[in-house]
Amino acid sequence: MTEAILLVGGQGTRLRPVTVNTPKPMVPAAGVPFLAHQIARAVAAGVDRVVLATCYLAEVFEPYFGDGSAYGITLEYVVEDEPLGTGGAIRNAAGRLSCGPDEPVLVFNGDILTGLDIRGLVATHRRADADVTLHLAQVDDPRAFGLVPTDADGRVTAFTEKPQAPEEIVTDQINAGAYVFRRSVIDMIPAGRAVSVERETFPGLLAEGARLHGKVENTYWLDLGRPEAFVRASADLVRGVVHSPAVPGRRGEVLVLPGAQVAEGAKLADGTVVGAGARIGAGAVVQGSVVLDGAVVGADAYVHDSLIGAGASVGSRARVCDAVIGDGARVGADNELRAGVRVWCGAELPDAALRFSSDRS
Repeated sequence: MTEAILLVGGQGTRLRPVTVNTPKPMVPAAGVPFLAHQIARAVAAGVDRVVLATCYLAEVFEPYFGDGSAYGITLEYVVEDEPLGTGGAIRNAAGRLSCGPDEPVLVFNGDILTGLDIRGLVATHRRADADVTLHLAQVDDPRAFGLVPTDADGRVTAFTEKPQAPEEIVTDQINAGAYVFRRSVIDMIPAGRAVSVERETFPGLLAEGARLHGKVENTYWLDLGRPEAFVRASADLVRGVVHSPAVPGRRGEVLVLPGAQVAEGAKLADGTVVGAGARIGAGAVVQGSVVLDGAVVGADAYVHDSLIGAGASVGSRARVCDAVIGDGARVGADNELRAGVRVWCGAELPDAALRFSSDRS
């Protein structure tokens, strides 16, 4: 049996207002909750039991996924009364594991989309006889991430969280958020308090002489914390740039879910998803965007690289680019919304209320 812990307890504050009503792992990407893609990839890699470490809006997970049997896996749910951090969440979930002390346990962050070879990560862990093995990725600008240099044999030599000074940037290898723990190492994490695995657990293990191994794999990797990244991830899943068995339909430029209505003359492209019951008006152009269930895009509107929340509406001739429209919000006709705009859930923007250009042409 191969077991895993999925960390899905975060509040997703960088994705507001998308996460006001929905925890980040349950926001639909390519037609299903993002968590469904992670579970499907785990199953495909031979994982047969997953413990979900939940906290924020914890009550929504189990009604959707149940015991996991529909996905070919056993699912367990652990709820944190208060946020425990990454290390604390791992320790809190460990009580539901059934494996022995020397067995490997996979740990995944619930907001990372990756093409990681999961079987290969476990095999590397076993060959190295490691206490913890980390998936490492190489990036052009590592300042926003945790740096993890390794020696010639792949053994981790240091951890530097989000370096700022040039002399701190000693490698382009970053912690990519997927790990294999020896079960007994998880049991060493302090229980009942907040612990950062990145800032406390890993540096502490290294100082104590534990064997920490890094596996560099430059596969598809994307942190879904920001709206623009989430929209891109959904489009990449639809187009097959990164594979997921959970995508409900063929890979291609568009995914239109059952019950959606797309008027004649509307143009959809670039990995756009149209959710169940959503409506796209005549002459509308929707590119690289996520239109959630029950949303409406009016006639001749233009939507580009944006997320339109469940039950929201975008009026006729409106232009929405690199924006987020919250659940149930109404954007009136002839508005022009550009990069970074977030319209809150239930908000109403009157017709032609916001413009960046001097006329409606």
